[in-house]
Amino acid sequence: MSGNGFISSIRRLIDAEEQRRISHRQPSPFEQLRQQMSDVLGDGGILKEVVQSGEGPPVPQNASVLVHYSGFLEYSDRPFDTTTNFRHPRMMKLGRDMTLAGLELGVLTMQNGEFSRFLFQPQYAYGDLGCPPFIPGAAAVLYEVQILDILDSGQVDDFVALGPEEQNTVPLSRLLEVVNTLRSFGNRCFNQSRYANAKDRYKQATRLLWTREMQSDAEKEKINTALLPLYLNLSLTELRLERPQKALKFGNKALEIDSANTKALFRCGQLQEYESAQGCLVIAQAKKPFDSDINNLLRKVAQCLKDNLDKQKDVYSKMCRDLRGSMKI
Repeated sequence: MSGNGFISSIRRLIDAEEQRRISHRQPSPFEQLRQQMSDVLGDGGILKEVVQSGEGPPVPQNASVLVHYSGFLEYSDRPFDTTTNFRHPRMMKLGRDMTLAGLELGVLTMQNGEFSRFLFQPQYAYGDLGCPPFIPGAAAVLYEVQILDILDSGQVDDFVALGPEEQNTVPLSRLLEVVNTLRSFGNRCFNQSRYANAKDRYKQATRLLWTREMQSDAEKEKINTALLPLYLNLSLTELRLERPQKALKFGNKALEIDSANTKALFRCGQLQEYESAQGCLVIAQAKKPFDSDINNLLRKVAQCLKDNLDKQKDVYSKMCRDLRGSMKI
């Protein structure tokens, strides 16, 4: 046998042993996952497994999503990136806040309430360079993503970009959708104690409604219906910001729309002088006689009013005594 033939035989034996070793090798964690995942783009770069289905349409382009996510390397059960330790879930705007290309493309396939896993190849994750020291070069990464809420902020952006005349030509239904999205943003900020941001969202929504040229009484009624909760939200937000006069102003604006609104009556009852407060609260109590907040505040105002009258009586009595004493002199 020639030297070359011997070397070829050795190589064949080595290749056969390598093939046997590979065939008996246990698949890696990511390889096992791939078997139960679907190919999102058709190039194998983004694979997806739906753990819990959501509902409704997929996330729209340029939307804002309230999201929890965690990123993992293979053979690691500790995330290198996660939002689950935050006090509040993150609100992220697509096209701006997600720096990972694969993560944004994956989110666009999801529905509200959905929980899914995504396996991203390097070209859709951190590339050939990685992100030292946490992520090595050319690494595939696994992300677990949960969509908690979807706000169509892209629709808000498109509407705000229009001029005032163009905004007036848009159907009222679309304006109300934009206003509702802004109010939802405000509510998210309020619930996270970001009161200044909440106020800005509420006021942006009210300005859009104020500038609308109303074509009919029916349209005016719909606009007032949309303004009422915004005024109530602004009243409470200003109260949290320790601006009682502004809180009272928005409470009164709410009462101009609905004079029997118990929330507005309660808010104004909190902020006005005792006599005016008692009047507002008596009306609110008549609407909701078993509301503990209204009844407790009404008792408190009645006691304060009594204490104030007692103090006035004491002052007048002292003045009269002093006056009688000076007359004797």
